Amino acid sequence: MNSIAILVVSLGIILIGAELFTNAVEWLGKKLNLSEGAVGSILAAVGTALPETMIPIIALIGGGAEAVSIGTGAILGAPLMLSTLAMFVTGFSIVLFRRRREHGVKVNANPEVMKRDLGIFMIVFTAALLAGTMPAEMRKWQLIVGTAMVLSYFLYVIATLQDDSVPEQDHLSPCYFAPRMIIPRMRVVLLQLAVALALIIGGAHLFVGAIETVALAFGVPAFVLSLVIAPVATELPEKFNSVIWVSRGKDTLALGNITGAMVFQGSLIPALGIFLTDWQLGTGALLSGALALISSAILYVEVLRRQHTEAIYLILAGLFYVIFFFMVIEGIIR
Repeated sequence: MNSIAILVVSLGIILIGAELFTNAVEWLGKKLNLSEGAVGSILAAVGTALPETMIPIIALIGGGAEAVSIGTGAILGAPLMLSTLAMFVTGFSIVLFRRRREHGVKVNANPEVMKRDLGIFMIVFTAALLAGTMPAEMRKWQLIVGTAMVLSYFLYVIATLQDDSVPEQDHLSPCYFAPRMIIPRMRVVLLQLAVALALIIGGAHLFVGAIETVALAFGVPAFVLSLVIAPVATELPEKFNSVIWVSRGKDTLALGNITGAMVFQGSLIPALGIFLTDWQLGTGALLSGALALISSAILYVEVLRRQHTEAIYLILAGLFYVIFFFMVIEGIIR
């Protein structure tokens, strides 16, 4: 009962933090004169993904077989969750808020942003999975792949920040920390952003603790805990940012928050795994990675073909998480 109470309280904290965060990051993007694609894919995505990166970093630095198992599971679980369950939640939110949205169930996100993010994710994450199939004698090539993945992310950031799209953050709600100011000062925006991240991180920490208590009570293995429960517990609550943006018709921000996090979690974090471990991925790990890639590829082809997508395709992405969960239950992924 205590764990359930903590779950409810932590979700409330995360929701408050998400509301403050979306407001602050939009103002930060306006102050920096950035496009919505850059705000969503870089500022929002990295800001909300940073807390999750602590799980594999701490686990891998700690060393030991169990720690490596937890770290590897967390590394592969985050892209899977983002490309399936987070997309499902976003698509469901679009349907839920369709009456207040100008475009209904049509996803009105910038197609160039979606194609860029999904395309880069599929390339770098495929490289990470292929590196995991290389034998120990090819360690040198693994390190080369990891280095290329890191460089790819920084090139992606440069290209995104240089996007010459016209900034779209014209109709913003007043900054919560300065409601009477037409244009808030930068230090006020940064303060609100810091407080929002602190609330999100603190709420997520409470949420993870409660989830882990319940999971361990039922004897859930460490790899399953890190591959299934940890990513959902740490990343999904923070995607309330996307739900808030969807409800306001700001689909580029909502989807960029997810696809940008996919690029971040599919490049820098697996590269960290390559550098700190022998990075030998088993069948289960490769299967979970393949599901993330297939889900992303379907969405990418749809956007490439029609220059937009519909909520139904985001909702269908959740099917791949159901397949993944079934494989875990049946012991196919272990």
